[in-house]
Amino acid sequence: MRWLFNLSFRHKIPLWTSFLISFSIFVVGAALMARAYEDMKNAVVISAGNLGHTLANTVAPTLLHDDVWRAFEIVRSPIRGESAQTPVEVDAVVVLAPDHKVFVSSDPDTLPMLAAAAALGADWKLLSTQLGPGTKWPLVLEPEGSSYLYVALPITDNDAQLGHLVLRYAKSVFHPWFIDTLWQGLGLGLLVLAVLIPINWYWGGRMAAPLVDLAQRMGMMPETVPQPLPADLYPYDDELGQLFHAYDRMVLALRDKAALENEMVKSERLAAIGQLTAGIAHEINNPLAGLITVVDTLKLRRDLDPRALRSLELIDRGLMQIRDTVAALLVQTRVQARPLNQHDLEDIHTLIQPQVGKRRIQLEWSAAMPVELPAPASLVRQILINLLLNAVQAAAEGGHVSLWLGRKEDSEAWLSIVVRNDGTLLGDEQLAHLFEPFASTRPGGHGLGLWVTYQIVTQLGGRIAARNIDGQVEFVVNLPLGETSCSTASA
Repeated sequence: MRWLFNLSFRHKIPLWTSFLISFSIFVVGAALMARAYEDMKNAVVISAGNLGHTLANTVAPTLLHDDVWRAFEIVRSPIRGESAQTPVEVDAVVVLAPDHKVFVSSDPDTLPMLAAAAALGADWKLLSTQLGPGTKWPLVLEPEGSSYLYVALPITDNDAQLGHLVLRYAKSVFHPWFIDTLWQGLGLGLLVLAVLIPINWYWGGRMAAPLVDLAQRMGMMPETVPQPLPADLYPYDDELGQLFHAYDRMVLALRDKAALENEMVKSERLAAIGQLTAGIAHEINNPLAGLITVVDTLKLRRDLDPRALRSLELIDRGLMQIRDTVAALLVQTRVQARPLNQHDLEDIHTLIQPQVGKRRIQLEWSAAMPVELPAPASLVRQILINLLLNAVQAAAEGGHVSLWLGRKEDSEAWLSIVVRNDGTLLGDEQLAHLFEPFASTRPGGHGLGLWVTYQIVTQLGGRIAARNIDGQVEFVVNLPLGETSCSTASA
């Protein structure tokens, strides 16, 4: 039986309500049928009383004159008369003498004359015990388990009691009337059920649907903060409505709490990374300064061939890029950078070629820019290298990577960088944490490249975003043009 109580409310409410409706209709129907039976019996008693008074007054003189044949004709008249004005036909009429013996009956074969009433059967024996002084007339007797209903009246003449008149009715004559009433009641009950049951299932389902939705959402809480309930799911202000409003307030509070916790964790993580980065940056600067000095010294030699000189210039720009990138990661530092030019793009194209060739990547390069752009060259180089290397590593072997660089069409004051690859698309969870430290999108990645890129773009006052479009992963960077310095001083 426990399984019935474990059912969902969407089934339990309609089932229980349907049971209550059916049970109520059954009880009311049973009460109405019992009342109908009593009304039929009362109608028979009233009819029997009218017939009995008529027969008693008519048969009294025959008792005085001991005229049995005349009495027999009188008691037989209602039996023979097929047009009697009674609701049901009387089964037998018996006249009892004062000593409770049969004076005359309408059926002498089964109720012989001069037979004692007690000898005619259990019903007549019970009836004879009821006939006496103080009886309330007419006497209505319905013996338990009997198939007959008895109505008895006294036969008197000038206050002298001459005997008793007994009318017997077979209960089977009630059946057609009772069955007709039963069918009418059953039809009415089925009509009521046909109207109420669908309404009950609709109402029960509508009532239970918000509860089911609420239970499902609350079951999600150990893993994630669920969504608030739709406003139109239950737009009422009763107890259920108040429960749903309280749930929505709880969800909003949990969201605020989760957001605050995420910010605290992120802040602690960034603070730890900042301390680590600052320490590493200071350790890098010492040997870096020596390398830059050596390259500058070599460039002063006059016997260098053009290819060696070009390589030294490439190394010099790379070292300057390392210096500026490290400096940008230090707190309260202002980096003075040279403008971005064509040589920087050529350097980047040269630097990523080994990776492109190793993975047989088809590289589409589109860089529309003048000789120079007022943007910090070292930091833009770092952004491009990080995005392009990530795209090459994320693309399928033999896949496709594209770069588009130029001014935004709607504004000459912004530099736009778009990098695409045809690798595995990013999921919603990856997109949500893409620019957080250690949030790598590929096996073996440390997750710091995009974070560094995000930090540089943010410090330059720009914006970076990622999305899936046309079956590819796209990174878009927008940088303001103007000053070529990058301020990382804390606000």
